[in-house]
Amino acid sequence: MTPLSARWHRSIREIPEDHWSALVGEQSIPFYRWSWLDALERSGSIVPDQGWQPFHLALWRGDEPVAVAPLYLKGHSYGEFVFDQTFARLAADLGLRYYPKLLGMSPVSPVLGYRFHTREGEDAAQLTAVMIRAIDAFCEQSGILSCNFLYVDPEWRPLAEQAGCAPWLNQQSLWSRGEDQCFDDYLKGFNANQRRNIKRERKAVTQAGITVTPLTGDQLDLELLQTMHGFYEQHCARWGPWGSKYLEKSFFELLAEGQSDQVVLFSAHRGDPREPVAMSMCVHDGQQLWGRYWGSEEEIDCLHFEVCYYAPIEWAIGHGINSFDPGAGGSHKRRRGFVARPHASLHRWYQPQMDSLIRAWLPKVNGLMLEEIEAINAELPFKADAPALGL
Repeated sequence: MTPLSARWHRSIREIPEDHWSALVGEQSIPFYRWSWLDALERSGSIVPDQGWQPFHLALWRGDEPVAVAPLYLKGHSYGEFVFDQTFARLAADLGLRYYPKLLGMSPVSPVLGYRFHTREGEDAAQLTAVMIRAIDAFCEQSGILSCNFLYVDPEWRPLAEQAGCAPWLNQQSLWSRGEDQCFDDYLKGFNANQRRNIKRERKAVTQAGITVTPLTGDQLDLELLQTMHGFYEQHCARWGPWGSKYLEKSFFELLAEGQSDQVVLFSAHRGDPREPVAMSMCVHDGQQLWGRYWGSEEEIDCLHFEVCYYAPIEWAIGHGINSFDPGAGGSHKRRRGFVARPHASLHRWYQPQMDSLIRAWLPKVNGLMLEEIEAINAELPFKADAPALGL
């Protein structure tokens, strides 16, 4: 058999789209498809000048890859939404250089699903171990302090842990459809007080003369996605240095070329849906829905809840979507039926003292995170006889 060769790629375009797609699969979540990652790079959003150097790893057998890992060299920790200031401070205390670090995730997309993608029929555990050895060799030779895989696919996690990665637990918010067949079914899961609150919030938007219309597929075009970028840019500017503006206008424009079937825009308008006063953008794969960005040119009571939570949930129920991740942050999500759930990131450190200190600390902090999640979910405004959360 032809031996394996590990190669590093400074652009996803160094790996042909058909090769990448054959490994990642058409059923993968949109954020790891070649077209999505290419749009991030081509638009200038995820490039070295922005602190993201694409550095994808592929295992080649002859002229065909048998495994790929989306990876980036990072000069900062922005756009990750897993906050590693504790690690950075420890590195400083030890006199170590924390950046650059090697990172595995879909950039600026805090969505569960990171993994190494391997060809069907190959030994995934063996290839995972081979790739991690290649990563170790590169980091040690280059003086890189750490390698970090964020929002790890639960099915891939055991393979990476077997290869020596250490898990760190964080939390995400998730709505699950369960047996809901309509929005009223969703409401029935709450206690009486919260049902009234949600109805009041939706009524406030209606009384302001606002209708929310979902737009997707053939309904989307370049102009609408440019409008969405305008709302995104405006919303980020409103928050100043905390605005987290990462994506260039051309990224939204590139979505119109090949990903419109996976994008849903929720247009809040008083007449024509193409003339919105607010808009949110979600991404879906037919089974899952992810909330990404939103913005508004008017301050309208409860409009954020409608455009970012209620309208997407109603659309998800109507289209057989099983789960909805509304995005990072925001404790107010809890009262709208988004349950706290743990997710893992996996880490490797290449300085013995730092590695030893963090690995000794992680079991305790992971236990505290599980206790925090349990406490959060105990306060959710569900009916007493609501189904168990099944964490």
